[in-house]
This record gives sequence, structure tokens and C-alpha cells, in this order.
Amino acid sequence: MIKLLQRWRKPAPKKLRVNRPVFDKQEPIAQVKVKSHETLARRIFTKALGGMGVKVGLVWVGILVLAAVFAPFLANSMPLVMSLNGKISFPVLEYLTVEDWVVFSAFVVILLISVLPIKHHLRIAFIVLLTVCTTVGVVAHLYFPTKPLVVYDQFREAPYTEASWRIMPPIPYAPKDYLRDYGDTGLEAPLASTERTHLMGTEENGADVLSRMIHASRISLSIGIVATSIAMILGVIIGGLMGYFAGWVDMLGMRLVEIFEAIPTLFLLLTFVAFFGSSLYMMMVIIGVTSWAGYARYIRAEFLKLRKQDYVQAAVASGLPLRSILFRHMLPNGAAPLLVAASFGVASAILAEATLSFLGLGLVDDPSWGQMLDQAVKSSTFNWWMAVFPGGAIFMTVFAYNLIGEAFRDAIDPKMSRRAGVNT
Repeated sequence: MIKLLQRWRKPAPKKLRVNRPVFDKQEPIAQVKVKSHETLARRIFTKALGGMGVKVGLVWVGILVLAAVFAPFLANSMPLVMSLNGKISFPVLEYLTVEDWVVFSAFVVILLISVLPIKHHLRIAFIVLLTVCTTVGVVAHLYFPTKPLVVYDQFREAPYTEASWRIMPPIPYAPKDYLRDYGDTGLEAPLASTERTHLMGTEENGADVLSRMIHASRISLSIGIVATSIAMILGVIIGGLMGYFAGWVDMLGMRLVEIFEAIPTLFLLLTFVAFFGSSLYMMMVIIGVTSWAGYARYIRAEFLKLRKQDYVQAAVASGLPLRSILFRHMLPNGAAPLLVAASFGVASAILAEATLSFLGLGLVDDPSWGQMLDQAVKSSTFNWWMAVFPGGAIFMTVFAYNLIGEAFRDAIDPKMSRRAGVNT
């Protein structure tokens, strides 16, 4: 009976055999390399600076910055250094204006900030830059007053010609040194004279075109950077309040944005110039005040998205002040679209100034690219060097800023990053 039960008993299920990977104890398992902490801004800059177009744009902008900062030392009719009767003098330094001292000191301070650890503290760096520029401007105004009138013919006479030795700038012509030696108009094609060398020719008053091009870069860069900075400050403050509070604050802010977007900047500039005359600072303020609406829209959209994030709610619960929540916690995480808008804003400000100068309503005495284009159009005969060089400078500057803006936009947009990854 027992044997019969054993025969009919169901066999026990066999244990499944699992093939497990066998690791060699001598070979260590590959470890995943964890990247160090990388901020959003650094990641965006790394992606944006990888393309060829943005490098070309940055090189051109760098050339303009160097030309604008060192313009008095690159193109001037007076010697840089000279020795007369054993006495060494620096004529260029004697004729520098307050703006020259401020621009040069700001350039040096920015270079030092970019090298020192202070660059990670934007507030301290901005305070240092503003303090140094203000101090240099006051000291230069008190102890190095600008001479009212500069007669450039004296630098081609004794005692400057009788000096033992002298070092002239690479372009020995000032932008307002009008050489009327070529007939009634003073126009001369590039490299046409055997007495003097003008690489880009002369304009209708006999001034060197290349010298005026170099000094005009300071006006173009200053009006673009200052006007865009004013617009960004207004846009960040108003757009940040709209996006953070929402509700009726957002509604009133959007109505204000729509009002300023309806104001034509160019016609407003024409009106102010017609009534109050042309002024570089007035152009900066008008362009900045009328173009902040676009930046406010970007910040508003970002802050509406970030206001419900956990770290923002934690900052509110901690009792932090409003300015700390807006500008220290939310703004760094929502400022990426501003990089794109700022690059296009600088280009549009430069075009606005060039348009005014082209219409004959720009700066009267100071050199400008648009002013030289206006001379090319008003001349009875077409002088190609008066149209090609200033027009090419305007085109290259606007194109460079557009390349930079496109690069930052592609780096910020996740769809463009994925598409680039698929193509590679």
C-alpha cells in the first residue's frame, strides 16, 4: 500500500535555475562619474559658446570694445610720447576727456573683477565698479579739466616737429582733424594721396574715415549697452512684481506694458530731437524707457512658473524680504531668456541711433556710422568708401549681436538641444 501511494504521488516541482552574471573579482565594476555642481547659467554659457557663429560674433564685439576703450591711443593727431630737449611728455594724456578716463578705468576694473574671486558676488562687483568709475570721474573733472578747443594744426608745427623722437598712434589723425588739402570738399579715396596715408579715405571735411570709424564705435557700444541696461532694470522690476503677485497687480502691469509697446520709439526720438536737440544721453534714456516691455513679459512668464516652486515657498515661509525672494532666489533661475532679448535689444538700439544719424538728426560734432552714411547719400557723386565702411560696420555689429542671441536661444531651448543631440 505504501509503495502504491509513492507511485501515484505527484513529483515535487523542480527549482528554476537562474543564470546570474558572474563578475570577475579582479576587475572592478565601472563607476559612474558624477559631474561637479554645475549651475544653469554656466551650462547655458557652455552650450552657447560651442558654436562657430557665436565665436565670430564675440570676436567682432571684442574688437569693437578694444577700439572703443583705446580710441584716443589708436587714432589721434597728437603724439603718444615725445622727447624735447631731454624732457619726456605725454601729449595724449593732457587732452583726455572725463569720459576717456571713466571708460578706461571701467575697462581695467572689469578685467580685474573677471580674474578675482569677487566675480561670483555680482552685487559687490557692481558696487566696486560704480565706486571706482565715480571716483575717477570726479578726480578727472577736478584735476584734469577738458580743454575747450583743440587746434590740431599745432601738432604739425614746432615744437612737436622738432622733437628728438616721438611715438605717434597707429592712425595719426584725430576724428575731428579736418584736413582741407584736397580741393573744396576734402574727399579723398583710400590710399589716393602720396603725401598722407588714409587707409579708408577721407570724408567731406577732410577727416580720416578710419579714425572716425574707431571713435564712432564708442558711441554705438555705449548707446546699445546703456539703453539695454535701463530697459532690463525696468523690465525685471516690473515684470518680477507682475509674475510674483499675479492677480490685479498682473492685470495693471499688463495694461502698462501694452501702453508702452504701442509707443513708436523712432518717432518719439524724432520728436525729442526736433524740440530739444540731439543728445546721446537723451537717446539712451528714451530707448531704454520705451523698450522695457519685452523684458517685463519674459520675466513675468518665468516668475509665474517659479512662484509655486518649493524653494520659493520655503523662502516665503522663512520670512525673507521681498527683494531677496525676487532677485536672489527667483531671478537667477528665470533670467535665461533675458540673455537672448538683451542681445537683440543692443542691436536694435544701435540701429535706432544709426537711423537718426542717417536722417541728419543724430549727434552733430561727434563721429557716427550713420552720420557717415548720410554724407555718402547727400554727396553729389557716389563715394563708395563713405558707404561701404560705415555700412559694413553697422551690418557686422548687428549681425554679431544676432548671432550671439541665436546661440543663447538655442542653448536655452530644450527642443533645440535634443535636436542637436539626435543629429550628432
